[in-house]
Amino acid sequence: MADDASIQEHIKHLIGEEHRLRSAREAGSIQGGEEQDRLGRIEVELDQCWDLLRQRRAKREFDQNPDEAQVRPPGIVEGYQG
Repeated sequence: MADDASIQEHIKHLIGEEHRLRSAREAGSIQGGEEQDRLGRIEVELDQCWDLLRQRRAKREFDQNPDEAQVRPPGIVEGYQG
């Protein structure tokens, strides 16, 4: 299982990739459909990463093992309401 620091690093990587894709689209160097597909996958993966961090912190707060937190399916993390 990943630790908090590695999850946060992965989040930073995904955000960087998201910014590069948006910039490349604005510059006209990639196709919109290709970029949209990848951006959609990045958004889901980011939601999963943030959810995993929240799970780990909650488990820690309630004296449970944070390594028992698991990545939830896209259908669950995408359905959250703020």
